[in-house]
Amino acid sequence: MKFENKVVVITGAGGGIGTAIAKKFTDEGAKAALIDIKEEFAQKTVEKLGLNAENAFCIGADISTEDAVKQTVKAIKDHYGRIDVLVNAAGIPGPSARTEDYTFEDVKKVYGVNVFGTFLMMQNVLPVMQEQKSGSIINFGSVSGMFGYPYEIGYGSSKAAVIFMTKNAANENGGNGVRVNSVSPGWVDTNMMKAVWESYADVGIENSLDNVTMGPLNRPAKPEEIANAVAFLASEEASFVNGSNFLVDGGMTLG
Repeated sequence: MKFENKVVVITGAGGGIGTAIAKKFTDEGAKAALIDIKEEFAQKTVEKLGLNAENAFCIGADISTEDAVKQTVKAIKDHYGRIDVLVNAAGIPGPSARTEDYTFEDVKKVYGVNVFGTFLMMQNVLPVMQEQKSGSIINFGSVSGMFGYPYEIGYGSSKAAVIFMTKNAANENGGNGVRVNSVSPGWVDTNMMKAVWESYADVGIENSLDNVTMGPLNRPAKPEEIANAVAFLASEEASFVNGSNFLVDGGMTLG
């Protein structure tokens, strides 16, 4: 198995994509540290996938808080002794609103999780990987971070920041055995997608599909399809991939 005895840290592990990523890696022999805002959310992933204390370690932590991240990474290092892969899958969409109607509080909340949470996890995991002289970090961008879609100035700009933080870190670490890449999905069939579609009513869109582009495949991704891309980037098969933003959108952005 590709990830036999590797330690994989997954944030947002209780969500649809996080659960699929946990399944992919543990099916391939990995030991998973599952992080979510509440430990019970991560524990539900353990129960759903039939994992046990040997191959899963659940932690409840607010990754937008520096002390919580420091304590979390220390706990994982103490528990497993190493960290081979970090997947920063945690993210929140924020509201659907025009720029002038988007509150500063909402922007700070979105950035707290999507940008600062990703930064803090990288900041604290990188020294562990640097000491090992090996490791792979996969961050979550989005097509929203590549194009200026309406009604999502908080989310879209936060994902643009993640994509370029990825490139910064990749440039700094490529020579020491640590690779850093990002995945940018389009629509993915999760509860978050449904919540975003419902929120279009807040900007006067009666039929949410009027504001949705699927692309030539004409469907959203399955969470498992995103997990496959993440696992590839984490694997030795992607040993020469560093600083890449891997677009996984079914052709949605082709125009």
